[in-house]
Amino acid sequence: MREFSVPPVAIVPDDTNLTDPVWNNAEKYPDTVQFSRRTPEGWQDVTTARFRDEVIAVARGLIASGVGVGDRVGLMAKTRYEWTLIDYAIWAAGAVTVPIYETSSAEQVEWILSDSGAVACVVETEHHENLVTSVRDRLPGLQHVWRIDNDAVGQLTAAGESVDPDEVEKRRRSRKADDIATIIYTSGTTGRPKGCVLTHRNLIWDIDNTLPGLSSLLHEGAATLLFLPLAHSLARIIQVGMVHARARLGHLSDTSNLVAELATFQPTFLLSVPRVFEKVYNTAKQRAHSSGRGAIFDRAERVAIAYSEALDKGGPGLGLRLAHAIFDRLVYRKLRAALGGRCERAISGGAPLGARLAHFFRGIGVTVFEGYGLTETSPVTAVNLEHALKIGTVGRPIPGVTIRIADDGEIMIKGDHVFRGYWNNEAATAEVFKDGWLLSGDIGELDSEGYLTITGRKKEIIVTAAGKNVAPAVLEDRIRAHPLVSQCVVIGDKKPFVAALITVDEEALPKWKEQHGKPAEATVADLREDPDLLAEIQSAVDEANKAVSRAESIRVFRVLPRDFSEATGEMTPSLKVKRNVVLSRYADEIEAIYS
Repeated sequence: MREFSVPPVAIVPDDTNLTDPVWNNAEKYPDTVQFSRRTPEGWQDVTTARFRDEVIAVARGLIASGVGVGDRVGLMAKTRYEWTLIDYAIWAAGAVTVPIYETSSAEQVEWILSDSGAVACVVETEHHENLVTSVRDRLPGLQHVWRIDNDAVGQLTAAGESVDPDEVEKRRRSRKADDIATIIYTSGTTGRPKGCVLTHRNLIWDIDNTLPGLSSLLHEGAATLLFLPLAHSLARIIQVGMVHARARLGHLSDTSNLVAELATFQPTFLLSVPRVFEKVYNTAKQRAHSSGRGAIFDRAERVAIAYSEALDKGGPGLGLRLAHAIFDRLVYRKLRAALGGRCERAISGGAPLGARLAHFFRGIGVTVFEGYGLTETSPVTAVNLEHALKIGTVGRPIPGVTIRIADDGEIMIKGDHVFRGYWNNEAATAEVFKDGWLLSGDIGELDSEGYLTITGRKKEIIVTAAGKNVAPAVLEDRIRAHPLVSQCVVIGDKKPFVAALITVDEEALPKWKEQHGKPAEATVADLREDPDLLAEIQSAVDEANKAVSRAESIRVFRVLPRDFSEATGEMTPSLKVKRNVVLSRYADEIEAIYS
């Protein structure tokens, strides 16, 4: 059993809450730009003073509408300025925010609003409003539904004109560090979502102990364009961190024009999940090959990775530095330009990034700080820092956190960022706590310096019929690195050998078909047995198998007829594969592999 901890660098006073930085910023730095709000005319700056005033106006409207201290208010919208404004207004009114993914089904919406006992809900679109309306007769406690696209902010502001602003101050100050700030429902990869109860202390403590080590990212003058769903705990803590640091935050709800938006916003850092970094890399590689510059890109890729690896081994030699400088002009500068031109750092979380991809990005001049956490831990538990970076790991525990590796490999966590339990679910809460430790459900390793490596989910560890333990993530990450691959699910529990279900990236497929003489109208379903396609995927499998022993290697794979998606139920809103859904839905494919 190995254990590692770092002393805290910040303590949260008992009388503080998440709204304090909003008021402090407005009082001391009223003209500092806190947000850039997307409008049809372009990015519109919002100062700290204006943001506080807008928060007060919306909070007055909530109070006028009967939202009480401690009441739960649902918030269902894409990532946009109003999400953050309403979130802070709910807190300023003394209430509790209950985020709902904007892609949720009617059944999920009903469950979250019902289980949380929400008295009101702010939605974004008419579709969202119809979802709530369709289940409202089963939600007797739900008194109000406001729609952002129907001027919810204006309606609340008008409704609150009769409320004394001092009432907001009274409500705001009534909330203490140990009061509930938010109930975030898990994405439901393993069943019905559970509501994680997080206090003001949880979130403040998490960001205050993380910020000092990430001062090169989160500081006054920094800027990021947030496009992950704010219902996701990782995006939410970045929102909190940007307000704490008085850094400039932009919101983007539609990523279809991401490159153009990055060019106008020019972030200094980005936050994303590994799949987005994989797509950036794969798209660049595919375009280079299709334009006849594949050999240059491949050489530049090798140099970038070698350069990054050399940084950890005494520094690159003269020849490598020269090659790196050449490719910086030919390739790397263009890749950085696609991220807005000023982005030199990024944060990745939610799933393993993989050492190869991390070295590639650092090699082109964009250092990715990979971290680890759970919704139950607010969420940051470990992260690589500027002065303590080890690629291939998720970093050391943040100050104040203790991580222990149990005898069976499970990661156990202690710290003031750990949630108090699941809302209305004592049984589930009891299952994840043992002797004061949070049981993460993840399997990992701590090295002698305290760096944490995630090797898989405890429930996802495959034990073959021969008794060999296999961590799917190692293989899956490597296979997804291939430009033609979208998703991979490794299987083989209680089976004689390891196999995989693989989906094709439908954005990459047209160019591949053109290069290999396949009919333009052919779908993945048409080509899933095509020898050329199978050979292409086999090369990805062969590369992945190099990372494991023969007993752990993939012997057979199947190309599935379509990609996984959130709409079809195989992916969560944070782009994690719902393994249980995939295994159930493709049971016949799995049976065919082993028959």
